[in-house]
Amino acid sequence: MPRSLWSGSISFGLVNIPIKLYPAVSKKGVSFNQIDRTSGSRVKMQRVSAVDGTEVPYEQIVKGYELSPDHYVLIEPAELDALEPEASRSIEIEEFIDLVDIDPVYFDTPYLVAPVKSAEKPYALLAKAMEEQGKVAIARFVMRTKQYLGALRPKDGMLVLSTMVYADELAVPDDIKELHEVADIDVSDRELRMASQLIESLSVEFDPMRFRDEHRDRVLALIEQKAAGEEIRIEAPAATDSGKVVDLMAALEASVAEARAARKRHPAAGTGDDLVVVTPDEDADGADEEAADAVSEAPARKRAPAKKANAKEKKSPASKTAAKRAPAKKVAAGRAKKAS
Repeated sequence: MPRSLWSGSISFGLVNIPIKLYPAVSKKGVSFNQIDRTSGSRVKMQRVSAVDGTEVPYEQIVKGYELSPDHYVLIEPAELDALEPEASRSIEIEEFIDLVDIDPVYFDTPYLVAPVKSAEKPYALLAKAMEEQGKVAIARFVMRTKQYLGALRPKDGMLVLSTMVYADELAVPDDIKELHEVADIDVSDRELRMASQLIESLSVEFDPMRFRDEHRDRVLALIEQKAAGEEIRIEAPAATDSGKVVDLMAALEASVAEARAARKRHPAAGTGDDLVVVTPDEDADGADEEAADAVSEAPARKRAPAKKANAKEKKSPASKTAAKRAPAKKVAAGRAKKAS
């Protein structure tokens, strides 16, 4: 059972709900120690002076803020202690807002909020009321001598508290030249339709269990192999993309066609007829109408009878080519049957 990291209460108005915080995320990684290859012993890190290389005792170390190269303002521990926020065991709710009004970039570390004994009913009442109204509580609290801004939100009948970054901690997009220039780029309607088709072809419901840290799995497998005394062969890494920019429309068309073929191979994904590849030599008006129909009908996975009749009248060059190839396929099948 996980151990609580903090205990206190949620306070708003005259309401006070005793709670405990538990970590909502357990980050996993592979840790290594530094080892002396010759002796096989661990390497010990020492704090040494940059001037004469002598080891500095811990009690002589103070914090310093660099104003300019090699020029520091020294701060004593007692001076920092005097500035620490007042110790508090309360998550003070300041306001309720809509979740859609918070950009996810503001969220930092999540915690599970659990009620202490005898506080279950007010806890459940607050969670249900917030969930029905679609509200998130913005609050301040102090944990481990540091004050945090947090978002308290309902999730499946419980409460989750996410610490938040402050507005002045976010990177300013205008300071990044490449992002600033994006606003001046024109995108054609045709390119937008193709990109929309590609997005639609790859759209599924999110299932976090489908994803794993593959690099960590490979590192752990390597460790197991070496621990078992197996010989490890190191292969040259595959050649990486040169970064050359390809023709956008050609790349979109190829991607949509590939997604369409993948859907045909997957029996549970439908026939793939809802994806229409718009090629450059097609009539612009016909391509526009077909692409619009494909995007609007893709989620339904079915076409109405009227649409089927319309589709027969507006066959793309690709479908006509496929129809011409059909007799050839039947001939090939007959030859194979005779041979057997």
